[in-house]
Amino acid sequence: MTLNVSLPTVSDLTESEIKIILAGELYEREKLSLGQAAELAGLSKRAFIEIVGKYGFSIFSKSLDDLKSDIENA
Repeated sequence: MTLNVSLPTVSDLTESEIKIILAGELYEREKLSLGQAAELAGLSKRAFIEIVGKYGFSIFSKSLDDLKSDIENA
């Protein structure tokens, strides 16, 4: 899916930061897998895991089974 969005200028956020925030939110709502969220953010899984906490998101909001699945698919 491709989505083009026009946002008002937010002087303190870059395009990459907005992508990370959107990916983090969708991941926490369990709408995206870890890999999908990382891809949306334009990052590797490892980089996404390392940076997403700086934006107030946790990668540990999923169930244990979901985390095991993410690890197996990494």
